[in-house]
Amino acid sequence: MHKTLAAALAALALACAGTAAAQSKNLAPGFLSLPKGARVALMPTDIELFVISAGGVFEPKADWTEAASKHFRDALMHKNQTLGLSAVELAQKDADEADEINSLHGAIARAIAMHHFGNLKLPTKDGQLDWSMGESVQPIKKATGADYALFSFVRDSYASEERKAAMVAMAILTLGRAALTLGVQTGYASLVDLNTGRVVWFNQLQRGTGDLREPEKAAETLDALLREFPVAK
Repeated sequence: MHKTLAAALAALALACAGTAAAQSKNLAPGFLSLPKGARVALMPTDIELFVISAGGVFEPKADWTEAASKHFRDALMHKNQTLGLSAVELAQKDADEADEINSLHGAIARAIAMHHFGNLKLPTKDGQLDWSMGESVQPIKKATGADYALFSFVRDSYASEERKAAMVAMAILTLGRAALTLGVQTGYASLVDLNTGRVVWFNQLQRGTGDLREPEKAAETLDALLREFPVAK
């Protein structure tokens, strides 16, 4: 009986250790959670939606992007309440000036996705989340007085009716062996220490589901993107 209990506890410990190891991949070395009372600046989401033409060309859709931006912001405001963050939004004039910083975040986020979560590992990183935005984030700290900033980047695409018809025709001609994409949703979220510029938490989405054009589904995307967010315990 004692051996069985010991074996069960050992198995549980191994399972917990495995879970912790998986979660630590999203955290920078030495960072476990937000300090209590830390202020978080909510950066405007870098978001754009596309329609995929019959020929596979991704065409920007301004009206979809505008709607998605509103839905995503509303979802972020609600998520902020459920997470219990001490959050602050940028003033409009500061938000307008944040495009360059957001663009830098997009580039760093893609690099993290490729070299940390993807197959092109960088030996110098030693498998750790070791990335920084440097002094570029100092204007955010100065404008908000926040300790951290939450950045988000989302790209979403949807097949046009012509592409859907082309998919059906292709499936018939190839007896179902050919596949054309209906669309892809890609998202990145980063928590950045505004004192050092270091990315202390990162998560990504890469899937063929979701629809940012609808409020409820935009909220679901945000929930997925902020899964395991390191709130203060």
